[in-house]
Amino acid sequence: MSPMPPNAPAIIDIEASGFGRGSYPIEIGVALPDGSSFCTLVRPAPDWTHWDDAAMKVHGIPRETVMAHGRDAHEVARMLNERLRGLTVYSDAWYHDFAWLNVLYEEANSAPNYKLDHLARLLDEPTANLWNDTRAAIEREQQVTRHRASADARMLQLTWVRLCGVPEPKRAVG
Repeated sequence: MSPMPPNAPAIIDIEASGFGRGSYPIEIGVALPDGSSFCTLVRPAPDWTHWDDAAMKVHGIPRETVMAHGRDAHEVARMLNERLRGLTVYSDAWYHDFAWLNVLYEEANSAPNYKLDHLARLLDEPTANLWNDTRAAIEREQQVTRHRASADARMLQLTWVRLCGVPEPKRAVG
């Protein structure tokens, strides 16, 4: 766990079965303000059948892996509520992530006990204009090689930390 500045935002990222109607979450990753993170695969409910190979090319998670290693929606909703209780959690793809979390919580017959908000709310215009280049630089520095939920959440959090002038956590050498 890397220490984060006390005002670092909680960030969520979701990988999904596709990009549109009928899609559902297959992996959820969160980077928390204390520097910890967690990630889980979500096993599709029986009526979650949509699968888009173009989405799989982005996240690289085969449906077979999700079916074999994913947790059911009830367990994932419980885990999220335990870890995120009372927080505002930010997403760079609020519209999609809101919809996918709704699918998850509806299946779990539950509701989130945290607030989801758009990461853009934390950025002024000059900072937003620097976002993509800064994130790309951090991904190169961190040698990010995969597009997965927890790695993406951490990169978003580190980008926010760098752009908002708060010291980044020191990386362990070794």
